[in-house]
Amino acid sequence: MGTGSQGSAAEFARRVRGREAVLGYWVALDAPPATERLAATGYDLVVLDAQHGLIDDRAVLAGLTAVDAGASVPGAPGAVGVVRVAANDPTPIGRALDLGAAGVIVPLVSSAAEAAGAVRAARYPPDGVRSFGPLRSGLRVGPAPAQSNAAVVVLTMVETAGGLAEVDATAATPGLDGLFVGPNDLRLALGAPTPDDPAFDEQLEAALVAVREACAAAGIAAGIFTTSGEEAAQRLAEGFSFVCVSGDLAHLERAARDELAVARAALG
Repeated sequence: MGTGSQGSAAEFARRVRGREAVLGYWVALDAPPATERLAATGYDLVVLDAQHGLIDDRAVLAGLTAVDAGASVPGAPGAVGVVRVAANDPTPIGRALDLGAAGVIVPLVSSAAEAAGAVRAARYPPDGVRSFGPLRSGLRVGPAPAQSNAAVVVLTMVETAGGLAEVDATAATPGLDGLFVGPNDLRLALGAPTPDDPAFDEQLEAALVAVREACAAAGIAAGIFTTSGEEAAQRLAEGFSFVCVSGDLAHLERAARDELAVARAALG
């Protein structure tokens, strides 16, 4: 079932809330034909990165349309489009949902109060403060406000010192569907001089345990970004259920470099 039906969004929400394993792919480039193909490869979701990616409102719309198209390819399992919004603010959250996202990942959330604000921004009254104007989303998530409120998925990111300190309270936020770890920023928040400093591996792993345990206690999904299939498999085995497996720009660069190395090796 592709994302053209309201049922697919509701089914995705059910799986996330049931802490079933869902695998995502991260898109940073404004390249709809590529996004369409990625959505047909078997991932459960495709995340459009409107925070750090090269993606503005027009690109979010084009990307979500491409996800829908890829999900409707015969034999495709039916990925949904999720947006990492630019900020924890009702305007970008509501905009991403209006454009047709099945859910949002909200960055830089450092407290339970901020998480509650993100949840309210994604829900129509009386559950929240989202303005009603589903020009596109009504075809997929809704169209009635109560239907949308029930189907839209909201995850907030754990990537700051404050967010880690309040992880238990944040996980217990009513209406929140999951926490999503940004490992690079979280490592920096722990004091690392670079996002990949191995000297902070032990501290990062301890932080990940704290996030998983908080999510388990609250009965919500634990999510994380990974850089490879191997790492994704490790995190799934540890108890994360919402796992993104690298992304387009990293894979493009890696594939280009690897193929070039093979060709150059023939030159001796």
